[in-house]
Amino acid sequence: MSSTQVAPLLSISGLTKRFGVVTALWNVDLSILPGDFVAIFGPNGAGKSTLLQLVAQLSKPSEGSIEFPEAADSGREEVGYVSHMSLLYNDLTGFENLVFFARLYGIEKPVERANELLEKMNLKQARNQFAGSYSSGMKQRLKIARAMLHEPRLLLLDEPYAGLDQHGSRLLTGLLKQLREEQRTVLLITHNLGEGLDLSSRIVIMNRGQVVYRAARDDVDETGFESLYFRTVEG
Repeated sequence: MSSTQVAPLLSISGLTKRFGVVTALWNVDLSILPGDFVAIFGPNGAGKSTLLQLVAQLSKPSEGSIEFPEAADSGREEVGYVSHMSLLYNDLTGFENLVFFARLYGIEKPVERANELLEKMNLKQARNQFAGSYSSGMKQRLKIARAMLHEPRLLLLDEPYAGLDQHGSRLLTGLLKQLREEQRTVLLITHNLGEGLDLSSRIVIMNRGQVVYRAARDDVDETGFESLYFRTVEG
């Protein structure tokens, strides 16, 4: 079956978001297929985080629609969201954090699911450490584990490389490559042009609240991408 015959996991049409007199997003159209790994690039204020917040249903659009065509309900359970806020409890261990959120999600075997994700995120050795003592990289991996507890079909990652040192960035890249190999559907916001391009199956560039460029990764020249990016956002 060709990709044109696959039903989209997520369909965004005419999406606009206003905050008073400020238009953060304007008339955005985007279709995400199962297994897509979409890297979203753009300068600060381009509307990238606003887009993810709308998809996560943490905010309502001013105009337009966000649909999960095959979802039985609104699609909220389809999404796992990792934002700038940790949403972790620093005075609980990594294990306790995951068990707590697993119970909130109504997961049948919260302890087993927590242990499974700690293993997957390479946090097993730190399971009994307080989350407040975790390094930035460890916290990012724990945040992703929390977002994946309920097996979402779409994972939203808002600048997960922010604040990471080289070691943390390397570990995160390995994790994201694993998610890509598992055919997870991911929307990744990043300022890291090299890593984002390397991970993605498709790329999107946003500027001033609009999608100004989109392409399949295979159609993008890696050596010229940085120049293309700056021409696009500065034009």
